[in-house]
Amino acid sequence: MARPATPVRPESWPKDRPVAVSVNVMLEGYADDQPPGIGPVANPLKPGALDLQALSWALYGPKVGAWRLLDILERTETRALFYTSGILAERFPDLVAAIADQGHAIGAHGYLQSTIPTYQTREEEASDLTRCINAISAAAGRGPCGWLSPRCTPSINTSSLTAAAGLSFHADTFDSDLPYLLHTDQGDIVGMPFTTEVNDLPITIRHGNELQAFSRIIARLLDNWERIGSPAMCLDITVHAHVFGRPAGAVEFLEAIEVVRRHEFCWLTTHEDVARLYV
Repeated sequence: MARPATPVRPESWPKDRPVAVSVNVMLEGYADDQPPGIGPVANPLKPGALDLQALSWALYGPKVGAWRLLDILERTETRALFYTSGILAERFPDLVAAIADQGHAIGAHGYLQSTIPTYQTREEEASDLTRCINAISAAAGRGPCGWLSPRCTPSINTSSLTAAAGLSFHADTFDSDLPYLLHTDQGDIVGMPFTTEVNDLPITIRHGNELQAFSRIIARLLDNWERIGSPAMCLDITVHAHVFGRPAGAVEFLEAIEVVRRHEFCWLTTHEDVARLYV
């Protein structure tokens, strides 16, 4: 059987840097009565109980963690993309303004983390998307460049709605190593691969690995890149401000950035900059 056709790198892709490593910071927000469904404490509460511990854990992100990550990014001269919940842009506008002022990209990440597009009607999803975009635009002084659904789980309408909103890409794409164009009734939008191998929340919170696994995975992958055929590909370094914005996690975030910089075939970049090559 013939191998399926795969996306190719455009001519404008930086030569001699076939591996695009995008840096992402997740700024995720929750309603006061809808705490995260996952947290650092393993034992769940009884159904119906309000998990104030989980809410407090999540609020570390905009209050402390994001600022620490901004400092690391500034010291290392690294540009990142901050995927931001609309409710956080409303509640912490000074933080979003600081992100924009420091030159980072900002993506829309839903209004609330508990609102997942695949559960919504087209009208509900369109309203939520608009609310998120407007909140980010008001705080940052510019609109978001792209979209990532809560839980990275789009609906059948997400590609069309994000294209209609004028976003350049959405990153709810898991079936390719490289970006490609998604054709919708509202025009084309870039489907941006989002990789989860180097993502603090599943590595350390969901699966319970030691924090050092984060930087060790990216190092092992890049050290063995030639052994797997030197493929052109997109990779992600993804941290959540409420998870690896804490001191121990920040150490591994910094280490991962330094690992990438040691490999000359890597292009340390953002989803925004990669998407520009396809539009």
